[in-house]
Amino acid sequence: MAANQKKIRKNKKKSILQAARVIRSKNSGPFELTLDIMFKNKNYYELFKKNKIITARKIASLYQIPVSDVLKIVYFDPSQAIKVTIRRKIPSGSPGDTDIYGAQQHVPLFNIRF
Repeated sequence: MAANQKKIRKNKKKSILQAARVIRSKNSGPFELTLDIMFKNKNYYELFKKNKIITARKIASLYQIPVSDVLKIVYFDPSQAIKVTIRRKIPSGSPGDTDIYGAQQHVPLFNIRF
């Protein structure tokens, strides 16, 4: 039974919150949002980069948007960060917009497991 418990622990996924030191969002103009994930260390950054843990499909699923609305995913080695740009559902400042600065749109990223 101890072997089974070890297998279960080994297969248990970690939260991105264990790997990232900063997760944030901001406007990238009135029609786009940028999502930033800055990692605690190079090992976590390289793990995410090598295994392509952040994909357009994953972001689209988390944000319930079409994959085509994920405009780019950039791995920025000097900062050990991933920048994702997505199309805003509603232009910044338009009627119905609840976050004019785009500063509260990063929370779905907290659901990433690796």
